[in-house]
Amino acid sequence: MQNTEITIKLTPDEALVLSDWLERVQMTDLSRMVDDPAAWAPIHKIAGTLDKALPGIFAADYAERLDAARRRLTETTGTFAEEQDG
Repeated sequence: MQNTEITIKLTPDEALVLSDWLERVQMTDLSRMVDDPAAWAPIHKIAGTLDKALPGIFAADYAERLDAARRRLTETTGTFAEEQDG
């Protein structure tokens, strides 16, 4: 494997929603879905990078920011999960 890094670009809304989801995966029973112990290394790396890049996660109005980001993403992407099932 080459020694190159992969860059993933996210909008601020995508980053905020992903950061919240990753936090829940790491801290709740959702972690059962990660059946490969090696997957935790990149999960923690992504989560840590997002935490550093999103100072708003520590803001008093975090829940409102997250809800607004979720709304905007849902409006722009539609019901992506439902479309994938059909």
